[in-house]
Amino acid sequence: MDVRIVTGTEGAASATGDVVVIDVVRAFTTAAYAFAAGIEEIVLVATVEEARSVSGFRMGEVGGRLVPGFDHGNSPSQLVGRRLSGRAVQRTSSGTQGVVLATSARTLWLGSLVVASATARALAASAEVTLVAMGGRGEPAEEEDMAAALYIAAVLRGERPPLEQAVAMVRASRAAARHASDSPDFPRADIDCCCAVDAFDFAMKVEKIDGHLVARALFAGS
Repeated sequence: MDVRIVTGTEGAASATGDVVVIDVVRAFTTAAYAFAAGIEEIVLVATVEEARSVSGFRMGEVGGRLVPGFDHGNSPSQLVGRRLSGRAVQRTSSGTQGVVLATSARTLWLGSLVVASATARALAASAEVTLVAMGGRGEPAEEEDMAAALYIAAVLRGERPPLEQAVAMVRASRAAARHASDSPDFPRADIDCCCAVDAFDFAMKVEKIDGHLVARALFAGS
């Protein structure tokens, strides 16, 4: 198996093979918690306008903050204990942008630490995997996204994944430093959610359906 790690929007645009777009803090951790809350599919879009044109539970952010009129921001911890159903629509500044750009992917997946091992298992038979560690708004790859890329790569290669290192990288990241216990848009509890390695036993596969990029939870054997 050929496993490569690339970074940012340029990496997403050039990624080939089975592609995992990684956004740990917080887009694709939030997506996983949405599936765990009962969401059946997530339509991934690049702009607020696109999100508003699709019906569903709208979640996402601009500049990290809740978009006026959306049902939810980009917080995984604020989905804990909720009961949702049907379709969600997600727009974020980094993760969903990478998904939209990954047009050369053979298959496309959403990556974060909470689904790291499940994602690796789903790709166990792949010949070529590209892991895209996203960055924010043209910045280099974020520490937390590289942590998840290194973790998934180790599992794919049959190596012992660097669990403690991955969690430490997330907690010490610039993104984590923005979070505070009293922030409605950046609650500190989000970082605990982002560090819950392998919390969920499903991967998140993206397919193009009726012109939309749609993610669904894929459990082992399904």
